[in-house]
Amino acid sequence: MRLNESILKPVLTEKTMGFAESNKYVFEVGMDVSKGQVVDELKKLFNVDAIDARSSILPGKKMRKGKTAQFMKSPKRKRVIVTLKDGQSLDIVPKEN
Repeated sequence: MRLNESILKPVLTEKTMGFAESNKYVFEVGMDVSKGQVVDELKKLFNVDAIDARSSILPGKKMRKGKTAQFMKSPKRKRVIVTLKDGQSLDIVPKEN
């Protein structure tokens, strides 16, 4: 799910869904995108105000290519954790029944 050019997709794991309770959301973004650009895009797309944005670059993983002795490396990724103001939320996290 590509939200726009700078925000590639939300990261939905058990850990990040727990962050949603404290108004924190995690997005995978392009390597050349800054924190300020992510905050501006969220304001445009979802009309929410961000208090804080923290970014981290995850290294690529070494993977075996088939059954041969060759290895390939996946590209590195960038994630941004955005904290929203109290009372605001995003509807990207599925609700539990």
